[in-house]
Amino acid sequence: MSENNPIDRIRNQTGKSLSNVGQRIIILSGKGGVGKTSLSVNLAASFADKGKKACILDIDIHGPNVLRLLHLQQQTPEIIENRIVPLPYSDNLSVVSHASIGSYGDEPAIWRGPIKSSVIRQLITNVEWGNLDCLIIDAPPGTGDETLTIAQLVPPPISALLVTTPQDVAIDDVKKAAAFCNKVGLPIVGIVENMSGMICPQCSHHIDLYKKGGGKIAAAELGISFLGEIPFDPQMVVSSDKGVPFVLEFGNSPAAMKIKELVSKLPCT
Repeated sequence: MSENNPIDRIRNQTGKSLSNVGQRIIILSGKGGVGKTSLSVNLAASFADKGKKACILDIDIHGPNVLRLLHLQQQTPEIIENRIVPLPYSDNLSVVSHASIGSYGDEPAIWRGPIKSSVIRQLITNVEWGNLDCLIIDAPPGTGDETLTIAQLVPPPISALLVTTPQDVAIDDVKKAAAFCNKVGLPIVGIVENMSGMICPQCSHHIDLYKKGGGKIAAAELGISFLGEIPFDPQMVVSSDKGVPFVLEFGNSPAAMKIKELVSKLPCT
């Protein structure tokens, strides 16, 4: 690493800022609408429920939804010695999002790439992270500036969890996300197939909403681990709108059990 290289210099700064943070897991999808943010929140909540110190870093500049999913959208973080303190949801779960800093309301963030990258860099280096077992990074869809910034500036231990749904269009795009990871040297922990059918609440019969198995096939083609299938559950919408993690409110449901099973396959020191 050369301090004469601007990226290396910033990477060194972010590394120092994250020195007390254990595993860093970025949640990626090739396209929108696959339930990536909901999964990020519920993975972090599951880690926290197991006694791990977890924080969610929301780097979706144009659609930051993590605060709403945890009913923190009206909260303002504390500032101590010019450093941002993550917003607490519980003793073990907190959130960092640019949406909690300033008054954006319904105004869109009309920012070019360099500004977005600068904001993400400042979020990482100007936060008082404390001691964390894992940092869940909720990225926007695709492989644009936000994701590239994390890949370039956040040092190991970091890995990517790829999220897809069973449709061919989602599978095509998750393969692009995998190729992105390979190009930038970002290790992939595996693929999870979200909204993989639905368990009928009346008869417990499995219903294939979009079809099934595409994520497993893609993982085999790419030579990476397939970490499981999470069924669609309408109660996910209910809990999200209430600002309560689904795995905490409906912990015995088939979908929640699958999310908890996924957690056991992810690194968290």
